[in-house]
Amino acid sequence: MTPQPPAAVPAIAEEDTQIVVAFDDNRLTSALFGEFDRNLALLEQRLGVDAVARGNQVTIRGSTEACTRARLALDMLYGRLQEGHDLVPGDVEGAIRMAAAAEQQLSLPTLEPRGRLAMAQISTRRRTVMARTVMQDAYIRAFDRAELVFGIGPAGTGKTYLAVAYASAMVERGAAERIILSRPAVEAGERLGFLPGDMREKVDPYLRPLYDALYDMMPADKVERGLQSGMIEVAPLAFMRGRTLTDAIVILDEAQNTTSMQMKMFLTRLGENSRMIVTGDPSQVDLPRGQVSGLVEAVDLLRGIAGIAQVRFTSADVVRHALVSRIVEAYDRAESQAG
Repeated sequence: MTPQPPAAVPAIAEEDTQIVVAFDDNRLTSALFGEFDRNLALLEQRLGVDAVARGNQVTIRGSTEACTRARLALDMLYGRLQEGHDLVPGDVEGAIRMAAAAEQQLSLPTLEPRGRLAMAQISTRRRTVMARTVMQDAYIRAFDRAELVFGIGPAGTGKTYLAVAYASAMVERGAAERIILSRPAVEAGERLGFLPGDMREKVDPYLRPLYDALYDMMPADKVERGLQSGMIEVAPLAFMRGRTLTDAIVILDEAQNTTSMQMKMFLTRLGENSRMIVTGDPSQVDLPRGQVSGLVEAVDLLRGIAGIAQVRFTSADVVRHALVSRIVEAYDRAESQAG
């Protein structure tokens, strides 16, 4: 019987790279790879690499660029574990997004390259929030660089959540005395007068997202004490008229629903040792037809002014369910075609 030649071993394609990444702490490595290596599976799916774990090592195979990105993401996540933080799926997704954009320029207002990958983060006693996209990274860095920051873009990009996280951290550090959260009480299909209760009860549903973010950042008893003492103030935009807001972090949410006069009134409330963060989505204006959004006007008028930063999010920055990003893209396409 003629012996058969041995089966050919598939060769690694010339354009493929294979790297081995080792980590020191076996306990942290287990958390890094995830239960049943689910984090590595996500890495494979998003970056198009093969990642095989063995002990405290992982062998990554794929294109040179993809392997480099995978290593950057793993190094970043391992560093987070070394700092004592837990990993959730969103952190892994965020690290992958940031690694894929490592060569992009991340600072504001003129972008600058960075030699190493590090996600900006905000820490409060209750939790640490890391940037999960390039624009979230730029947004967080802008808080410390500018007295007035505009966060503009679709739902689900973390505009309000990160702003409240930053305000909470500043108060905890003693860098600000108060948090002032505001929204225009504009009707989105319902009539405000039809809601039951007094004025506070009527406007609370409009301000609920701000409360939710606060309770995520601070213990519930501290939020309640802050609301009673005035350290935390949540109020409709109309209540801002005539005031000067000092020693505070002031956040205006849903700013696309302000009129031109309301926006001017709000921006001119800025007092000593205060910072303002204005968030909104120009594609979801609920003002009467033909009325100009104060946010759209302000972004145009104040472009390029020293001390003001503008961060524009897109559907690529949506960090909610992956389906939300595709929904935003579908609506954007429809609006583009209609326009």
